[in-house]
Amino acid sequence: MSVCWQGSAEAAWDAAAAVPDPEVPCVTVADLGILRWVRVEDGVAVAGVTPTYSGCPAVLAIELAVEAALRDAGFDARIERVLTPPWTTDWITDEGREKLREYGIAPPAKSSGSIRSLFGEVTVACPKCGSTNTEKLSEFGSTACKAHYRCCACAEPFDYFKCI
Repeated sequence: MSVCWQGSAEAAWDAAAAVPDPEVPCVTVADLGILRWVRVEDGVAVAGVTPTYSGCPAVLAIELAVEAALRDAGFDARIERVLTPPWTTDWITDEGREKLREYGIAPPAKSSGSIRSLFGEVTVACPKCGSTNTEKLSEFGSTACKAHYRCCACAEPFDYFKCI
């Protein structure tokens, strides 16, 4: 049984927002834009979480980690899975995009609703050297939401976080 205190929604947000993504730990759930909101209702911190896609194997792990972070911050906690509107890579923050790049993952192009970005006709810059002389090796990288690329300039392999 957790001990609930009348904490602020800001404190609850801060606790939930610090949870790292289990598949890409360089970014938080807030960086990815999958933490939609946190509010405190009668002492219970309620967090809205949107899965990156319907088949994401990490969604339950993320929800449990957010709930645990809220409980560790002293709140009773509940998670609400928010399915509409569906998540888009456009929700990744600028800070999150930079964290991905520093980690060695090319962040997704903006405007995920465009035909070019949805069907892989984007120019992907190497996160190591910045060259756009890159080639796609596989539609799927280390996870289903990433494609595997190689830089033709520096020869480094890297993942590209696909637009959704």
